[in-house]
Amino acid sequence: MEKFIEIVEKVNAAVNSFAWGPVMLVLLVGTGIYLSFRTGFIQVRKFGFIMKNTIGSLFENKKKDHGENLSPFQAVTTALAGTVGTGNIAGVTGAIFAGGPGAVFWMWVSAFFGMCTKYAEIALSVKFRERDDKGQFHGGPMHYITNGLGKSWKWLAVIFAVLGGFASFGIGNIAQSNEIAGAMKGLFGVSPLVTGIILAVIVAIVVIGGVKRIGQVTSYLVPFMAMFYILAGIGVIAIRITDIPYAFGEIFKSAFSFKSIGGGIFGYAIMVAMRQGVARGVFSNEAGLGSAPIAHAASSAEEPAEQAMWGVFEVFVDTIVICTITALAVILSGILEADGGLDAFSSKGAAAVAAFNEILPGTAGGTIIQISLLFFALSTILGWSYYGESCISYIANNNKVVKLIYKVLFILFCVVGSVGSGTLMWDIADTLNGLMALPNLVALLALSGIVAAETSKYFNKDKTAKLK
Repeated sequence: MEKFIEIVEKVNAAVNSFAWGPVMLVLLVGTGIYLSFRTGFIQVRKFGFIMKNTIGSLFENKKKDHGENLSPFQAVTTALAGTVGTGNIAGVTGAIFAGGPGAVFWMWVSAFFGMCTKYAEIALSVKFRERDDKGQFHGGPMHYITNGLGKSWKWLAVIFAVLGGFASFGIGNIAQSNEIAGAMKGLFGVSPLVTGIILAVIVAIVVIGGVKRIGQVTSYLVPFMAMFYILAGIGVIAIRITDIPYAFGEIFKSAFSFKSIGGGIFGYAIMVAMRQGVARGVFSNEAGLGSAPIAHAASSAEEPAEQAMWGVFEVFVDTIVICTITALAVILSGILEADGGLDAFSSKGAAAVAAFNEILPGTAGGTIIQISLLFFALSTILGWSYYGESCISYIANNNKVVKLIYKVLFILFCVVGSVGSGTLMWDIADTLNGLMALPNLVALLALSGIVAAETSKYFNKDKTAKLK
């Protein structure tokens, strides 16, 4: 058995090196660059309009019956629930240790182009979604591959759905459950088994209620957890506000550093910073992976471009705001100078805790990180439960029994993830998550003309009314 596990680990490591390797990262960013040109750099040209009509629209008194579907805001909070997770804290911290402060710059670059990638994903998801007999919308890469590229491409859609379904148990469940168990033990001394059982009950109550209930819960949970971490992070950074110019200086200097590392190839530092920054940026905001469009397809929005604007907002909040807060706290804390680097800490999360504790008195910083990880991980479980269900539903042709079996297994895995390390499962799911991008990127590039047409149609139609 040990020999078999060892073989699985080696195979997974090899595939993972491709799934999150240079070729894939270039393809991900390259797709974002191409889509930016096709849409006239909408993330810059219409940024003010997008903010006004996404987050700004929440302050308007609008009452609309969304039927069996989600409101546009509930759709984005469900997507953000699956997107904003432990990667925003532990992932960013690990990237800085591995690639230096310069990794943050390349994370910003990936997010800049990722805004347009996610915009395109959502536009296509709404454009090619399907409605079931209850009036609920269903969409995502598997639907715009089949309905956009044609039935002969269904095999590609099935590959995406299989990868997404399996990844939901790892990245979307086991890894997150394990983080919650660790946070609960650190905060309240609760045993992992008890945490797992409580978590399974909570997830069951929400997940069995379907996408409508998931959307209702995330519409309250996501804004709270995001504001909690953002305000706490700003407070931490404000304490070292005089050092902020130094932090940004380190980010830009390190991003273009051509020095060698450990006597290695001259200029190797910039390659490491670039790879770490882009990889963690994509992992965090999931632009190009095809997961978030599944939630956005359930929105009641009628215009593809109208709902797609939330994709720009989503990447901006996730990476430019939340990940940057983590990055600045880590750089300002001075923990990068610790002997042994990341190995000096038990985990990436522990390094983030150390960074916040270094700035705040006592253990206040650690408490903030643990509370944030708890809510980030819980929201990710809820978001990915719907992603996984949608993928399985597509494969099983919306079979109710299969969907129920999936939900039961997903709920039980909350206990499995809480009590075990799940390292191998996490690594495999990480690989599957990265591989999801391949079929999605093929569809995005092939259907880019439709994205451009929908963008032009929406922003050129009745401009005067839109700008009022």
